[in-house]
Amino acid sequence: MSTAAASHLSPAFPERAAWGTASKLRAWQQAALSSYLEQDPRDFLAVATPGAGKTTYALRLATELLGRGTISAVTIVAPTEHLKTQWAEAAARVGIHIDPKFSNSSARHSSEYHGVALTYAQVASRPSLHRTRTESASTLVILDEIHHGGDNLSWGDAIREAFEPATRRLALTGTPFRSDTSPIPFVTYAEDRDGIRRSSADYTYGYAEALRDGVVRPVLFLAYGGAMRWRTKAGDEIAARLGEMLTKDAMAHAWRTALDPKGEWIPSVLAAADKRLTEVRRGVPDAGGLVIASNQTSARAYAKILESITGEKVTTVLSDDAGSSERIEEYAAGDSRWMVAVRMVSEGVDVPRLCVGVYATSTSTPLFFAQAVGRFVRARRRGETASVFLPSVPVILEHAARLEDERDHALDRPQKDDGSAAAMWAEEDALLEAANRTTRTPDIEQLTFEALESDAEFDHVLFDAKQFGLNAVVGSDEEQEYLGLPGLLEPDQMAVLLHERQTAQHGRRPKAAEPAPVSAHRALAAQRKELNKLVAAYARKNNAPHGVVHNDLRRACGGPSLEEATSEQVTARIDKIRAWFVGRR
Repeated sequence: MSTAAASHLSPAFPERAAWGTASKLRAWQQAALSSYLEQDPRDFLAVATPGAGKTTYALRLATELLGRGTISAVTIVAPTEHLKTQWAEAAARVGIHIDPKFSNSSARHSSEYHGVALTYAQVASRPSLHRTRTESASTLVILDEIHHGGDNLSWGDAIREAFEPATRRLALTGTPFRSDTSPIPFVTYAEDRDGIRRSSADYTYGYAEALRDGVVRPVLFLAYGGAMRWRTKAGDEIAARLGEMLTKDAMAHAWRTALDPKGEWIPSVLAAADKRLTEVRRGVPDAGGLVIASNQTSARAYAKILESITGEKVTTVLSDDAGSSERIEEYAAGDSRWMVAVRMVSEGVDVPRLCVGVYATSTSTPLFFAQAVGRFVRARRRGETASVFLPSVPVILEHAARLEDERDHALDRPQKDDGSAAAMWAEEDALLEAANRTTRTPDIEQLTFEALESDAEFDHVLFDAKQFGLNAVVGSDEEQEYLGLPGLLEPDQMAVLLHERQTAQHGRRPKAAEPAPVSAHRALAAQRKELNKLVAAYARKNNAPHGVVHNDLRRACGGPSLEEATSEQVTARIDKIRAWFVGRR
C-alpha cells in the first residue's frame, strides 16, 4: 500500500491541524515513527498526551508496514463503540478500510476490508475467535488506550490469548498510569531505584512538552467551594464547607451534596461556566462546553438546568450505543453550546471545539481526571485556553496542580510501616474500576445520606500550578473578572493578567481593623451565648432537653456548671459539642 495518503494526513487528524502545521507530521510523530522503523520491534508502546495526535501517528505507521509488506491486516482495539467508528473513519481517509461493525456472532467481514475495529470487552468475550483471526494473516494490532488491558485479570488474559500471534503490536495511551497492580498486556516493566516495577514506554510525549510546542492548550482551573448540609443515615444533620479540611467521609458527603442538582451549587457553577463559555466564544465562535456527570439521573438534571440558563437544547449522552455516537458526532460538527455526558465519554472522544468543562463527578482517580481534562486540551489555533470548573476538593485540586507530571504504571506499591500506603491505594481501586469500565453506565448506588442544601462560592483560579484570586460571592464583580478573561491569550499573557486581577482584588479588600480590647466578662458572656446556641440546636436535633445536653457536656469535659465555668472550660465544651454534630463522641 502507498503511504501517500497518510503523508498528507493532518497531524491532528481527525481534526484540522493546529496553527503553523502543514501536511507533515509533527516533530514528535516523526521522531516516534523513525524510532519504530529503526528498531523494527514486535511490540512498541507510545505514550502521548491527549490531543497530541496518536491517531495520525498510528495510521501513518500502519500504512508504512502495509506498504512494506510487513503486515497484510490491521486490527484496532478501542475502549468504546464510539471510538471504533472514529478509528474506522480516520483509517478510511488514508486508504485503510476497517470494519467497525464486526461482531463476534458472525465472525466474518467483507474482503474489501483490511481489518476490523473491536472493543476490549468484545475481545474478552471470545478471545479464541480473535486469536484465530490474528493467526490467519500477518496482523498489526493497534491497542488504543492500552491501560484498559489491565482492567481485570480475565481481560488481560484474553488480550494476551487473542493477540499473542500478532506480527506487530502497537500500544497507545495518553494516561499509562493506573492505581491498581494488574499488569497491562504487551507492556514492558522495569525496576526503578526503589525496586518498584514501572511501565517502560518506547516513546513518550508528555503534556508539558506538548504545551511548550503549542500542540495542546493550557488549562485554567476555576475552583468553587461553598456551604453544604446533609442528613446521615442515622438521621443526623451535618453542615460543612466544601474546600475545608474534613474527614474522608465528611468530604465525600459534602462533595456529593454539592453535585446534587436540587441544591444551589450545581446551578451556580453551571451558570458561571456558561458565562465563561460566552466570553470564550467571542474569540472562538464555535467553542463548546462539556459537563461530565457521575450518572444518568444527574446528567439529565444538569441538562435541564443548562437549558433553563441558555434557552438552548443541550446534547445529552447517556450510554455507549449507536445513538450516542451519532449525537457526539452531530455535536462535534455543529456549534451548539453544551453537551452533558456520563463519565464514560471522558476518554478518547475527539471534540476539539470543547473549550469549557465542568467536572461534576465524584470520581477521584488521577487516571480518570487526566482523561477528563484531556477532552479540552486539543489546540486548533494560537492562544486558545481550556477552562475547567472544579469542586474545591483537595484530591481534585492536587490532580489539577500536577497535570504536567509524567507518571508510569507501577506494579508494586511502596509500603509504609503503618500500612497507610496500602490503605491509600485500596481507597482508589473501586473508583478506578468504575472509571475504566466501558460498558453501559447505570445510575450509581443509592447514597447512604440525604443532601439537604448547598450553595456555591468562587474560591480561586489554578493556572500553571499557581493559585490566583480570593474567595468571592457567586455573581459578584470579583468573580466576573475571572470568568471574563479573554478566550484567546498566550500562556504568558494569561499569567500576567491573572496577577493583575489578583492584585486589584487585594487592593479593593478593606484592611482588617485592629480588634478593640474586650473585657474578660464580655468575652466569657459571648462564649456562653455561643455554647447555649449550640446546645439548643443539638437538643432540637436530638429531641432532648437543654439541661440534659448541658449535663452530658459536663460529664464529658468535667468542670462546674456553666455559670461557674471558666473561659477555658466553656471553650472545651464548645469544641466537644461541635464534634458531636459531626458524629465524633
